[in-house]
Amino acid sequence: MAQPTHRWQQTSLLSVVPAATAAEAKAEAEPAELAEATSSAVACPNRLLILDTETTGLDPAQHHCIEVGAVLFDVTHRAVLSQVSFLLPCLSNDAEAINGIPAAVSRLDQPWRQALDLFNSLVAAADVLVAHNVPFDRQWFGRGPLPALGKPWLCSMEDLRWPAERHLRATPSVRDLALAYGVPVWAAHRALTDCIYLAQVFERCDDLEALLAAGLEPRQLYRAQLSYDERHRARQAGFRWNDPIPKAWSRRLSEREAAVVGFPVAPVTAECA
Repeated sequence: MAQPTHRWQQTSLLSVVPAATAAEAKAEAEPAELAEATSSAVACPNRLLILDTETTGLDPAQHHCIEVGAVLFDVTHRAVLSQVSFLLPCLSNDAEAINGIPAAVSRLDQPWRQALDLFNSLVAAADVLVAHNVPFDRQWFGRGPLPALGKPWLCSMEDLRWPAERHLRATPSVRDLALAYGVPVWAAHRALTDCIYLAQVFERCDDLEALLAAGLEPRQLYRAQLSYDERHRARQAGFRWNDPIPKAWSRRLSEREAAVVGFPVAPVTAECA
């Protein structure tokens, strides 16, 4: 799965969370406590469509999506309801060394149009679309044969605050997330495989509803206000240097997360972003 190269703005179609109380905003609050505090304030989705793409490169203006994978997941029952994976015909694949999909294989006869119809049905059945790298995956939809997707998105890498006892970095890879939850990792860089890993992680999450509710809170970009000597604190909290704000540590946070991040942050205006 490619690393994020684009910034995106999440638009939540769920309930807006009320302002945090002083007790909820205490700086020493843990991510699990934050999720627990918000679970009753934000509606939790019933159905997730976990999706992933493999592409011929990083730039949608020059490259193409070569594979789509998707898993329809029921939150209440922690169960996979349906899944689909299909290749899209491409003339060349500059990323074959990464995803292992020869362009010639993508052009073999297979019912990709029918699979795309099923994918559209799965999208219609979902409340929220989940990807482990939303900025990357979302940009391929609405191009070529892939439909534009109007459902809310949730990034399992950026928006979900995984429990501290899992000892994950702030923005874990799919592989590290799977291993932290005892999910065997047998392959990488095929679309449906990564979707299955995430589905199996969700199956093992006792606090999944709280994690999803907290993850769906509206977010905006914040800049860390730390000295050079304290830059490690921003890095550990998942802030990125020079991306998307030049010469600054920044990350998308909800108001509650900004209140408990543990160091001063400031919202970034559209002009600065």
